[in-house]
Amino acid sequence: MARGVAILGSTGSIGRSALDVIDGLAGAYRVVALVAGSGWELLAQQAERYRPAVVGLADTEHVGDLRAALGSAAEVLAGPRALENVAAHPDADVVINAVVGAAGLPATVAAAEAGKTIALANKESMVAAGAIIMPIVRRSGSSLLPIDSEHSAVFQALRSGHRAEVRKIYLTASGGPFRSWSAERMAAATLEDALNHPTWDMGRKITVDSATMMNKALEIVEAHWLFDISPDDIEVVVHPESIVHGMVEFCDGSLIAQLGAPDMRTPIQYALTYPYRKPCCSRWLDLAGMGQLTLERPDPQRFPALDLGYQAARRGGTAGAVLNAANEAAVEEFCEGRLAFTDITRISAEVLNKHETIEAPTLQDVMAADRWARNEVSACLRTIQS
Repeated sequence: MARGVAILGSTGSIGRSALDVIDGLAGAYRVVALVAGSGWELLAQQAERYRPAVVGLADTEHVGDLRAALGSAAEVLAGPRALENVAAHPDADVVINAVVGAAGLPATVAAAEAGKTIALANKESMVAAGAIIMPIVRRSGSSLLPIDSEHSAVFQALRSGHRAEVRKIYLTASGGPFRSWSAERMAAATLEDALNHPTWDMGRKITVDSATMMNKALEIVEAHWLFDISPDDIEVVVHPESIVHGMVEFCDGSLIAQLGAPDMRTPIQYALTYPYRKPCCSRWLDLAGMGQLTLERPDPQRFPALDLGYQAARRGGTAGAVLNAANEAAVEEFCEGRLAFTDITRISAEVLNKHETIEAPTLQDVMAADRWARNEVSACLRTIQS
């Protein structure tokens, strides 16, 4: 029988790519639930095509429009709890969590507690609560498979040896649109500049994170929890071609890399079909036409966000939740024109340094730390404006 798939964040770039992958897998998977944040019109179109039993919309303002569009074709859930309810739905064998931000955390917990296979693109879940989620995964028999291209690459490369043989893992970064910009030029960067990513087509928040390299900082914390590896054994290298997505160095000096075109459908499909591989709708690499592959160390002076990732991973506890929330709030302020680009990392650092870490937090502690960090960003903004 076809495996049931629930997609959280179905109208975003990852969600749309996931539906492309399911289309290409020729009936092996069926969409049983779709949830979106606010894009109710596209969600209605997706529901009409895929006929899920359940459709959810976090934005309650337009739930009436969605219900009117769907009629009795699907059960419609509304509000933030729609994510959690769908994540634990009995017909969902696989839950793809493609929600952006900390809003996806409760759904990851719900899916893990329900013993689901979780295809995870919501890195914030692991950054904020990896210490809570991983024990639940092990206890419930859930499976957690990364969809982020970098963590999927590491996950694939790790199959080349035993865990005890791993010396180091490498996460690659495109360098974003400001890889060659001076610090002075970056200080005056606009939102349009930050969204002009050279290789990836992503949502607004993730694209800004790539520009600050905060996405790599968060991925350091995520990798620490996913692969049970010390932050000191995680290294970030800048690779502007975005062909090498991740590498694992083993104790004998062997370096195993995963390469592929910058197309999110590849890691999405691998998470769905693991441990097998199937023909995919992704783009193919032209090996002879690739030319030079560049690997270089990031500049910590121009991209200080990376150090925040190492700090949060080493501190553990609620530090990851604070860094993630502070960054989310600061990015939103930048996108609304109330904060300079370089202030995103500066304020995130201030909030993280001010936080008193709870070393063994509960989920309630994590959510409280998230709220505290957002309030601190608002306080910093008031200080700047006064």
